[in-house]
Amino acid sequence: MACALLLPLAHAQPPQAQLPHTQNPPGLLPIEHWRQPNGAQVWLVRSPSLPMVDVQIDFDGGARRDPANQAGLAAATAAMLTKGVRAQAGQPALDEDGLGQAWADLGASFSASASEDRFTLHLRSLTDAALLPQAAALAARQIGHSAWPQAVWQRERQRWSASLREAQTRPATIAQQAFAHAVYGDHPYGYQTTEQTLARISVGDMQRFYAAHVQPCRAKVSIVGQIERERASQLVAQLLSGLPQEACGALPELPAVAPLTGPSEQRLPFAAQQAQVLIGQPGIRRSDPDFLPLLVANHILGGSGFGSRLMEQVREKRGLTYGVYSSFSPGNHEGAFSIHLQTRADQAQAAADLVHQVVAEFVAQGPTDKELQDAKANLIGGFALRLDSNAKLLGNVANIAWNNLPLDYLDTWTHNVQALTGQDIHRAVQRVLRPDALATVIVGGSAPANAR
Repeated sequence: MACALLLPLAHAQPPQAQLPHTQNPPGLLPIEHWRQPNGAQVWLVRSPSLPMVDVQIDFDGGARRDPANQAGLAAATAAMLTKGVRAQAGQPALDEDGLGQAWADLGASFSASASEDRFTLHLRSLTDAALLPQAAALAARQIGHSAWPQAVWQRERQRWSASLREAQTRPATIAQQAFAHAVYGDHPYGYQTTEQTLARISVGDMQRFYAAHVQPCRAKVSIVGQIERERASQLVAQLLSGLPQEACGALPELPAVAPLTGPSEQRLPFAAQQAQVLIGQPGIRRSDPDFLPLLVANHILGGSGFGSRLMEQVREKRGLTYGVYSSFSPGNHEGAFSIHLQTRADQAQAAADLVHQVVAEFVAQGPTDKELQDAKANLIGGFALRLDSNAKLLGNVANIAWNNLPLDYLDTWTHNVQALTGQDIHRAVQRVLRPDALATVIVGGSAPANAR
């Protein structure tokens, strides 16, 4: 399901175009922002406390870009990027073992991954004058001169297929798959990677996918560490130097997630004492203007653990579960609003019915004054924990970069949360949540004859 965030699907500016260098006013997190000559955009936070640097490069090349019959293509492409590099500029080829040893010798790391929306590259290195250039050069080889070894892909595909078969023995997997289909239908957010879709993916498919999506003019680069702007600019240029430097065209538009037209319920039998219960519907895009009101709303409803309404009603008052949680997963498209709990199979229906009731009452009534004040205090009080490491700083900077948020987003976050009223929360949940159109999936026990 969706967990990454919004990037407008528009033509990138040509490599010659350059944004003026901008910087946050002094505040919580001073961010410098500029565009490289090759079109890559950079967000930099100087963090002098440790002699290291973290670089995250995001491209619009996540799983939502997979063809329907090749679900898993983005993830496979990311996995194969770390399996070897070709000989280049007098340097010998390296297989995956050689690469691993080279990174260990540098005390650095490089990884690639694909989420629903993003194709992400990550470099971590000490900023030592002798080590960082070597780490950057090795990462640039992986980014621009990957080997794409056919034999390794055959091995990895077999391992992945075996893992998928094993996952089908777990009720949580069955529940997640059924829920994704119920919420997303045929939208790319609902695609499922299977042995059959993996069998259709070739090394050539991965190379073409990579070439189409991983380009400097599409890059959003977030940097946190003990590094100055000039050196950061040089680092970005070096990392992306092996990729084609021409301007980007627009990527194909993808459809919005269709709203559900009514309620649905699936009861799937599974030989397990505990039933998995998932309830939800399409939620919001990350660009939704009600993102913050819905963040607070979810905290009240089911996102705050023992302080939430769902936990109070379903666990504490009825004893139907050890834990029940709700979440929004906003992305480039309408990520799911979901509620998850486990319970005894013989009381799963009662627990699901109670969750429906709690959601309907919350949408109808909104939060109480106490719930709102407690949620604000909890969220604002825990805000500093979002910034207490380089990794967390990087995640926040990447969030700002990917979603085109204001450079002072973190400086104003606590003020904006504090300013929210009960009316703001109530209006947002009434606009987005539809208690009359929730999808319910129950996996465990036997299916009743009247399951819808």
